[in-house]
Amino acid sequence: MTAKISFTLNGKPWTGNVHPLKRLLDTLREDAGLTGTKEGCGEGECGACTVFLDGQVVMSCMVPTCQAEGKKVTTIEGLVSDGDLHPMQDCFIQEGGAQCGICTPGMIMAAVAYANDPDSAEDMREALAGNLCRCTGYTRIYESVKKAMEKMSVSEIR
Repeated sequence: MTAKISFTLNGKPWTGNVHPLKRLLDTLREDAGLTGTKEGCGEGECGACTVFLDGQVVMSCMVPTCQAEGKKVTTIEGLVSDGDLHPMQDCFIQEGGAQCGICTPGMIMAAVAYANDPDSAEDMREALAGNLCRCTGYTRIYESVKKAMEKMSVSEIR
């Protein structure tokens, strides 16, 4: 059974006929053709599939597509503006924060959420704790986030 489901995807209207309980992750990759969002564990534990749903960080492997109906979904591809990478994306490249690439999109999405929330009491390590990387010791990731926050003029790196 499929249903017509519509939401705003990276600032543009999107409609598809999908099973309402199909994971948002699969809808994004298979139906919308956006493969930047990755599947790591499929259980909401690793953060590789992190996207924004109405501005909130969610693990898209745990969200049925029907919950996106009428909402705004932002993926890693949606951070690009007028062909320019988001400062967080750019700094992950420049500072070596991206390794194999599985965790990178989710890590960047979590880092953007952290950088954009000036009222967050969390420090950077706590904010990124839900995103696992199996390639690094996180040093390059943290350096990438710090550099991006400087570029974004975020005054306080917690």
